[in-house]
Amino acid sequence: MENNNLKRSDIKNIIEAIMFSYGEPVSIRDLNLAINEELSPKEIEIMLNILIGEYKEANRGIQIIRLGDKYQMCSNPEYADFIKKIMEPSKKKSLSQATLETLIIIAYKQPITRTEIETIRGVKCDRVVNTLLENNLVYEAGRLDKIGKPIIYKTTDEFLKLLEIESLEDLPDKEQISLK
Repeated sequence: MENNNLKRSDIKNIIEAIMFSYGEPVSIRDLNLAINEELSPKEIEIMLNILIGEYKEANRGIQIIRLGDKYQMCSNPEYADFIKKIMEPSKKKSLSQATLETLIIIAYKQPITRTEIETIRGVKCDRVVNTLLENNLVYEAGRLDKIGKPIIYKTTDEFLKLLEIESLEDLPDKEQISLK
């Protein structure tokens, strides 16, 4: 299909196809680049919201969710029990108390180094941070420009999906969880 004079319905269908095929969260900017039309980011966002509304209204088996400034196609949680029956059981084990505490610290203090986490927790956290990395709940977001060039950590979109929130602003206030 050529890009010349695409109809709005075609563009909406292209967005849907990209999101389905890509599988990962995708930004409005990336959608706009892929379509290569003279559309504003606002027009892409409007089309995404139309798709979101259509899936919700029809109570479809799939939906589009917003994760920060990106969007992702995923299954409707209403049908999770049916999906679990056919999917292999997850090999991920539940997170320990120490791992959850560390994840909370990273979520609220990010970007943060391992040393800063250890100072807050009062114990070494190498193994715990590695568990979070393995479970794709945090990622290495770069290095600080100071002695030793320590790695800084931030939470991932997977973390947002786990908590079923759109962005870090949706986290409870720090005071509600007694974070130092």
